[in-house]
Amino acid sequence: MNNVRVRTDKVLYDNDIVKKFVVATMVWGGVAFLVGLIAALQLAYFKFNLGLEWTTFGRLRPLHTNAAIFAFAGNAIFAGIYYSTQRLCKTRLFSDLLSKIHFWGWQLIIVSAALTLPFGLTAGKEYAELEWPIDIAITLIWVVFAVNFFGTLSKRKEKHMYVSIWFYIATIVTVAVLHIVNSIEIPVSMFKSYPIWAGVQDALIQWWYGHNAVAFFLTTPFLGLMYYFVPKAVKRPVYSYRLSIVHFWALVFIYIWAGPHHLLYTALPDWAQTVGMVFSVMLWAPSWGGMINGLLTIRGAWNLLRQEPIVKFFVAGITFYGMSTFEGPLLSIKSVSALGHYTDWIIGHVHSGALGWNGFMTFGMIYYLVPKLWNTNLYSKSLATKHFWVGLMGIVFYYLSMVAAGITQGMMWRALTPEGKLVYPDFVETVMKIVPLYWVRVGAGLLFIAGFVMMCYNIYKTIALAKKSEADNQATVVEWTEESHEEVGHRKLEGLATVFTVLSVAAILVGSVIEIYPSLNVHKYVNPAITTSPYTPLQLAGRDIYIAEGCYVCHSQQVRQLTDDVIRFGKNGTEASKIEDSIYDRPFQWGSKRTGPDLAFLGNRYPNSWHFNHMIDPRSMSPQSIMPSYGWLGPKNTDYLILRKKLSVLKNLGVPYDDQTVSEADLIAQKEAAVIVEDLKKANIDIPGLEKKQIIALIAYLQGLGLNTHGAAASNGGPNE
Repeated sequence: MNNVRVRTDKVLYDNDIVKKFVVATMVWGGVAFLVGLIAALQLAYFKFNLGLEWTTFGRLRPLHTNAAIFAFAGNAIFAGIYYSTQRLCKTRLFSDLLSKIHFWGWQLIIVSAALTLPFGLTAGKEYAELEWPIDIAITLIWVVFAVNFFGTLSKRKEKHMYVSIWFYIATIVTVAVLHIVNSIEIPVSMFKSYPIWAGVQDALIQWWYGHNAVAFFLTTPFLGLMYYFVPKAVKRPVYSYRLSIVHFWALVFIYIWAGPHHLLYTALPDWAQTVGMVFSVMLWAPSWGGMINGLLTIRGAWNLLRQEPIVKFFVAGITFYGMSTFEGPLLSIKSVSALGHYTDWIIGHVHSGALGWNGFMTFGMIYYLVPKLWNTNLYSKSLATKHFWVGLMGIVFYYLSMVAAGITQGMMWRALTPEGKLVYPDFVETVMKIVPLYWVRVGAGLLFIAGFVMMCYNIYKTIALAKKSEADNQATVVEWTEESHEEVGHRKLEGLATVFTVLSVAAILVGSVIEIYPSLNVHKYVNPAITTSPYTPLQLAGRDIYIAEGCYVCHSQQVRQLTDDVIRFGKNGTEASKIEDSIYDRPFQWGSKRTGPDLAFLGNRYPNSWHFNHMIDPRSMSPQSIMPSYGWLGPKNTDYLILRKKLSVLKNLGVPYDDQTVSEADLIAQKEAAVIVEDLKKANIDIPGLEKKQIIALIAYLQGLGLNTHGAAASNGGPNE
């Protein structure tokens, strides 16, 4: 027999911390969108790089992605989680002190990223660019967040955890696992480190992290927010409790396997590629289950869709989630990936999710929260509606322009004559064709930002006109139920926070271990007839300069097993990249976008003088190039002394440097530089002290690409344009 008691109590919620995160979301959102607009302008017209070291596309693009993901979306997540968790648990947050440490610590991390990335202090891994001291800070602040969240669960008055809480739990534990595993690195100096993973290992772990950073930082927490704020906005319960259960467990289990779909046709073992593709296609079901549950929750409240801009944002956001999670698995199918990967189609796909799903859900949440937190009404629903339509047009134009650009690129890259030759052998021709679409993207970005400015004004006026009240100091009367009857199945699990958390961790560890563990013994995939030489000291110095400049955001170093890729970029026009080619690469440089050509086998294709002139003034070598100039590489000196420390760290990580090379690394590098300088003098490039400059080290790296493997099926590459 059921024994249910309804109890009441007064709870003083901590709204102040939610306010702080809301304001931070708005501020950092503005920064992220503005930097993104500048980056878009730089691709449309190279002079927007401004000729400054810290304003190039390679420096600003990582700043944009970090600001968008961790500053804008991150602060939005924390605002929504802290607001909803208190009300779902019917209790104040576990610790006001931890809440404040979390807020200010996270803002300090964001500022640290803004101060390091533009100055080339980067780990060189997408979405994980921040160097080791900041990685440690992220770990500590995430622990503070976790303790505060789980402490709040431990003192909750409502026994059963609502569906939003499930997604928050999965987010917290999975992001912790992803960050720690992907960020294991050995420091060389205060802002330089090398990951313990190398080559194919690093590629697999990075995209296990990168894809699931999207899954568990930009998807699961926002689904939790959807399950809370959408029912609140439309004053209706979630459409299907059963569907929410299936949605949660299927999504959490399947998502973690999908990372390898970023590495199709590469040197990654075929079994891992196939696993990634299969599980990506399987994601259609749980992803659309969540979309359907969200949209059908609004069913019956369509009058609110016409009247309330908040509901418009939520409906559009959920729809974009459905579109993105349809397109993602589609792009994971090998035949589609062959066309779309490395193109701007992927950029369009990412931004339809980032702007449409994350952006619109955040905007809807803020429009909902601000009037409640400041005890007032929204200043202007009409202005919010205008924001919706202007922002929506911006997203649509952005997406369509990038999909058109991407398909154009992909078709031009793979176009072959009946004789099997490239129709467009000059890579820059494929870039010039889509520059007009880059300008369309700029216009789309301006529309989106215009809508955001409307929102900022609306929110400012809402807060400014709010009446001074004691609302934040008044306790809220809450009710909760105490049930003593026996529960079974998922209903029972919802009352067991620890067990639920352990099962969530188990769900994400199964796929992680099965995918990653076999790659740890990378040597079983290596052809014993092929030997690989590590980078020389000067090449290593040049590689670190290449990474600091963010060259990896435009250039790949992975020739896929596709006919057009092999003809255009392959070794002798016949060989794709192999595991052996990057076995000592820390971090790997396989890339995810080709705004410029692949560089995997660039070595010895051009003389040293070509590289020198190309870096100082790209248009002198390729008149149509949109690449920024790197004039500062001429005056800046290479740090030769730190090379001993760098080689020592790499040797401890398994790179086969001998003791003499380590102890004389700086001297060896200087001798290498002298050889390049002497060759440049033959081309009338004679500058005093040139052997000390960064451009010489970078030339050494570029000239060595693809020439470090020897033996069977590893013949020396030559010019192939």
